[in-house]
Amino acid sequence: MKQKTDVIIIGAGHNGLTCAGYLARAGLKVHVLEARPVVGGAAVTEEFHPGFRNSVYSYSVSLLHPRVIADLELEQHGLDIMERPAGTLSLLENDHLLLTRDDAQARAEIARFSRRDAERMAEFDEEIAEVAMTLRALATQAPPNFGGGFRDAWTLLKAGNLFRKLSKRHQIVLAELMTRSLGDYLDMWFEGEALKGVLGLEGVIGNFAEPYQAGTAYVLLHHAFGEVKGRAGAWGIARGGMGAISESMASFARSKGAVIETDAPVRQIITEGGRARGVLTEDGREITARCVAANVHPQVLLQQLLDEKLLEPPEQRRIQGYRSHSATFRMNVALSELPRFSSMAGRGDAHFMGAIEVSPSLEYIQNAYYEARQSGWSTRPVISMQVPSTQDPSLAPQGGHVASLFCQHFQRHLPDGRSWDEVKDEVADMIIGTIDSYAPNFRASVVGRQIKTPLDIERDLNMVGGDIFHGALHLDQFYSLRPLPGHADYKMPVDGVFLCGSGAHPGGGVSGLPGRNAAQAILRQHN
Repeated sequence: MKQKTDVIIIGAGHNGLTCAGYLARAGLKVHVLEARPVVGGAAVTEEFHPGFRNSVYSYSVSLLHPRVIADLELEQHGLDIMERPAGTLSLLENDHLLLTRDDAQARAEIARFSRRDAERMAEFDEEIAEVAMTLRALATQAPPNFGGGFRDAWTLLKAGNLFRKLSKRHQIVLAELMTRSLGDYLDMWFEGEALKGVLGLEGVIGNFAEPYQAGTAYVLLHHAFGEVKGRAGAWGIARGGMGAISESMASFARSKGAVIETDAPVRQIITEGGRARGVLTEDGREITARCVAANVHPQVLLQQLLDEKLLEPPEQRRIQGYRSHSATFRMNVALSELPRFSSMAGRGDAHFMGAIEVSPSLEYIQNAYYEARQSGWSTRPVISMQVPSTQDPSLAPQGGHVASLFCQHFQRHLPDGRSWDEVKDEVADMIIGTIDSYAPNFRASVVGRQIKTPLDIERDLNMVGGDIFHGALHLDQFYSLRPLPGHADYKMPVDGVFLCGSGAHPGGGVSGLPGRNAAQAILRQHN
């Protein structure tokens, strides 16, 4: 007997769960099918060593939109986001750059390297914040399609009105951030290499690119969208790890009647007369529905779950050329004690409640990229570290800690036919050694580790190329061009099929906005 529902959602990552929550809240019958045994996709928490738990893939909270938190009642369903009380510690050779949330302290610290930079920092922050506020508003609505109808024209008019409200100075800033390289933009502002290095890290997170590549300045802006509990630009952690976000979303969706199945991979989307009418699961079940929403990579949706022949030839070419590049090597480590950074001797432990970065200069980032292009990975990697157990002791046994290591640059496809399965431990040892060069107790303190190479990320989560953003966030894959021109409004080339994952606007990160915006598109069709 065939099963029947209103909407099928493929993939119970956080965007799929967000979409399910909004649709179920609106009264639709929703059936979510997840291939893995757990919900959450990249936003999951696991015990990776006896007594030690951590967020496996994604690891930090900022982009999760407050509207999503409120609409889906996530706090009532168990979500507790704690703002990071510390700022950023950038590790340098025989020195450091410590930027706390105290403006006076931060200016004084920057002035150790450049008095001019210290004087400019407030204006730089203001410009980024002002432009980010405008783009934050754009992120909550579908982009206009090229050649679209009245709705697209109206959307374009509203977007133009948002830009019009910016001052002339900020309109110029927006144009620069959208088109310039990260390196050129930072060079225009600052002279201190340490400051440019730590700011430059935001432009390459999840982005396999060198800092002087055109368009990389936008990724800096993308990471400035966020907020935590009303404080723009703040970052936080979820109590219990990133899985707590997914669990609260699933709890809300179920409370509104959504059915969520795990261990339920989908074989294909069934179409009839050029329109979706349901899915066929791997175990042979046919579930019919009025529409299908997919929280998967765009190429997985349009080339695997659907018959690519349903697309027009130009669409086939464009989806074949859709670029997904890994930059990320993720590792979680179980620690017997906190790292003791040589340059921070006698400075206490407050910096462990913020971000700790190995990104001492733009040249360092650039060299890491070029080495990875040549060899597959960098032996002097860019590293972003957090120690969430300093705020959430439940993640580790008493006296122990867990550290999240988010590392750049690492290609999915290695030269000479090598496999990540063969070299993962070698590379993990190198990363640990890199941190050990700044904190000589680090290697000895590691009692367990969990390694996620680009291949692991692709294999575990079906993220093509190990790309955590479901596709490069470059100008030709952004806004009205994401994932395909003419289909930026979450409606795919096949009627009744919607994209609700990070391959849609506004892109990657744990924001919930692709899922929310796709749900709105589905509801407009059903009303």
